[in-house]
Amino acid sequence: MTLEQMKQELEKRLKPSRFRHSLGVAETAVKLAKRFGADEEQARVAGLLHDCAREFRNEDMVKEAKKRGIAIGEVERSMPLLLHADIGAVRVRELYGVEDPAISQAIARHTVGGPAMTVLDKIIWYADMIEPGRDFPGVDELRELGRTASLDAMLLAGLSHSIVFVVKKGHLIHPATVLARNEILLNQMKARQAEAKKED
Repeated sequence: MTLEQMKQELEKRLKPSRFRHSLGVAETAVKLAKRFGADEEQARVAGLLHDCAREFRNEDMVKEAKKRGIAIGEVERSMPLLLHADIGAVRVRELYGVEDPAISQAIARHTVGGPAMTVLDKIIWYADMIEPGRDFPGVDELRELGRTASLDAMLLAGLSHSIVFVVKKGHLIHPATVLARNEILLNQMKARQAEAKKED
């Protein structure tokens, strides 16, 4: 499938606002890929298709996940919308002919993150948060970090913002989000310790 064909198929299946969001994430992902030296084509396709499973209704997510042999944890069972990321990772192969495992993984991780995220994973996660259609308190600061901060500093700010938002709403925090944030912090601590040893 060409990119244009993917767009046409996606537009048929998503609500107009969700399709516009997908276009915004694709464009933002390409800008971030240019900045961080990632593959722009992978970023464009993953950004465009990251929400492809939002064609399914929230109440059908568990059924769609089971159909594809996707593991469903307690958090996902109580918040089935989270499953759209994992379903989307399979859906891109089923419907859009995307066989690239890096794209599938970035789609799988775009909602809650996870440990050992690749550059592409981080770009799609962050592009989803700051694309031009997003409007929430703090988004402009996060967009500025997208232009100026390192990839991990940017992601750390985004994950922290996301966790605070979810806590304020009284919702469950997915363990993968905590793992992703802790991993960045631990890596930063190790880097500082290594730097301090050099100075000794």
